[in-house]
Amino acid sequence: MSTAQSIPDILSAEFAADPYPVYRALREHAPLLWHEPTKSYVVSRYEDVARVFKDKESVFTTDNYDWQLEPVHGRTILQLSGREHAVRRALVAPAFRGSELQETFLPVIRRNSRELVDAFRDRGSADLVAEYATRFPVHVIADMLGLDKADHARFHGWYTNVIAFLGNLAGDPEVTAAGERTRVEFTEYMLPIIQRRRAEPGDDLLSRLCAAEVDGVRMSDEDIKAFCSLLLAAGGETTDKAIASIFANLLAHPEQLAAVRADRSLIDRAFVETLRWTPPVHMIMRQTAAEVELAGGTVPAGATITCLIGSANRDGARYRDPDRFDLFRDDLTTTTAFSAAADHLAFALGRHFCVGALLARAEVETGVNDLLDALPDLRFADGFAPEERGVFTRGPQTLPVVFTPVGR
Repeated sequence: MSTAQSIPDILSAEFAADPYPVYRALREHAPLLWHEPTKSYVVSRYEDVARVFKDKESVFTTDNYDWQLEPVHGRTILQLSGREHAVRRALVAPAFRGSELQETFLPVIRRNSRELVDAFRDRGSADLVAEYATRFPVHVIADMLGLDKADHARFHGWYTNVIAFLGNLAGDPEVTAAGERTRVEFTEYMLPIIQRRRAEPGDDLLSRLCAAEVDGVRMSDEDIKAFCSLLLAAGGETTDKAIASIFANLLAHPEQLAAVRADRSLIDRAFVETLRWTPPVHMIMRQTAAEVELAGGTVPAGATITCLIGSANRDGARYRDPDRFDLFRDDLTTTTAFSAAADHLAFALGRHFCVGALLARAEVETGVNDLLDALPDLRFADGFAPEERGVFTRGPQTLPVVFTPVGR
């Protein structure tokens, strides 16, 4: 194990500006790094991160979420294990896959996408982040849950505070306080709605969660509130950044954009390659239940491990020419990319694979199709070059584009 003093710190401005050279140095020179500021062991190679995520022996636990998530969400499904986790996942998963997703929520996705696109399609210019990407997934989730989309600004503020808390690697006390306030505010907002939905159920996801039962187990009001909080944060932030990154990547590679415009079956490939090349989430933590050998060193029991997804997804030992965006690459399998058997690590792997992966896929397919249909000759605004921002989560903060105006 190394402390690698010559490699820029993952909390440094140099890393925030461009983490990919740092990732390469970590993979080559310090694949297991003790990071004193976060009191964690950092792993950066694909095989090591995949091993942590796929863990079948419960050595790499999610106990870290007790302090990383619970203060802002309450106790969530991510903290559970064994039968308790399996039952809770069975309670929530049906809404995010199969016929329920296709028949019930796909119309919600399509309606929200088209409403947003119609607001700027005849203008000839837009910021795809501010006017579409940051709004679309939150509007979808609000509609799915039967919440008031007029509260969008509150939802966006809450999930921004939650994501900041989750990625507060430097321990900023103001970020901590904002995250803790968010839990109080969201609880005060959601619990009365949950109680009304129990008394007068509708056909929305919130009503279904209130009524769901598996093996005699039902979700409490607190369980449902915590899940909704997690859904808004994880579903909002990640899909927001994924959509923005797909267009940033395609617009920077016009020949690949032209291929997707001509053959929409390539949208999945563009999404999967974006998840590999510029994933929305760059880091996920785990906690060891026992001493373990990892990445050529020893990690003690009870230690936090920081898994660098952004590094693992660009590991040359796993992907050919890993620093090149190529939706046609043959070393990334699209057919399994939205399942626990995925090649990339953007949704994690194993039993804690992202429950919302298929929802994200449906949102991205709809959004990319709608935007390409409505915005001919789409290109960056003059003088603009895309730039990522963020450390824990990462993506373009703005994406000004121009196009030929087309009415509805």
